[in-house]
Amino acid sequence: MLSKSRLSFLRALRQKKCRQEQRLFVAEGTKLVNEILHSEFEVTSIYATPKWLKEHRESASFANESVSAEKDELSRISSLVTASDVLAVVRIPERELVNEELREGLVLVLDGVRDPGNMGTIIRIADWFGIDHVICSDDCAEIWNPKVVQASMGSLLRVKIHEKNLPKFFSDDAFRKMKIPVYGTFMSGESVYETQPAKNGMIVIGNEANGIEEAVEPFITNRITIPAVAHPGKKTGGAESLNAAIATAIVVAEFRRKA
Repeated sequence: MLSKSRLSFLRALRQKKCRQEQRLFVAEGTKLVNEILHSEFEVTSIYATPKWLKEHRESASFANESVSAEKDELSRISSLVTASDVLAVVRIPERELVNEELREGLVLVLDGVRDPGNMGTIIRIADWFGIDHVICSDDCAEIWNPKVVQASMGSLLRVKIHEKNLPKFFSDDAFRKMKIPVYGTFMSGESVYETQPAKNGMIVIGNEANGIEEAVEPFITNRITIPAVAHPGKKTGGAESLNAAIATAIVVAEFRRKA
């Protein structure tokens, strides 16, 4: 049985402040936890049912500590609607962004993407299309939020995420000297289907409701848009905008197609 202090600590990791102080995050589910256990990430502890520990003895050996827990205990510490048979506490890695690495391919920049589900899905999209770096504004959803971790489906292990103040980042002399094209998604601009993108560059995706922040706009070198298609017999499309993750997938797929 888990002690009260341990239960309290694990529940505290649901809070951003605790995750930041402890430099730890939580992942749940057999597939995700197994993937983390076999990655370079440090798993400080796993909490699992006796059956899970028996069936995954080899994987569990990669954790610093394995703790047997009953299903009802896992339900008390889980952030999922239905608790999994295993939960892992993982060390948040220290990652430094080297500007020279930005020359090597596409980089996603997320400006105010606050929905955890969108954030996790965008990280999966980056992983699918071979994008190594995602830069997030400091008002994006926290990437170690349990909802982001679960929605990323393990892609957080392969995609390097960096949090930056975007106006400060783009105005930095070292970045500006590299003259990397910066593509921004807007409601109006050159159609993404007609754009001839460079092999390297940055794609800025804006907030779900408000788009790209006004302070970031001056650093956009190429304004692009995904044109809406009107319904038969109508002049314009019906939807006001696209979901941020869907827009990301369309733009990145088009850029990769033309690479």
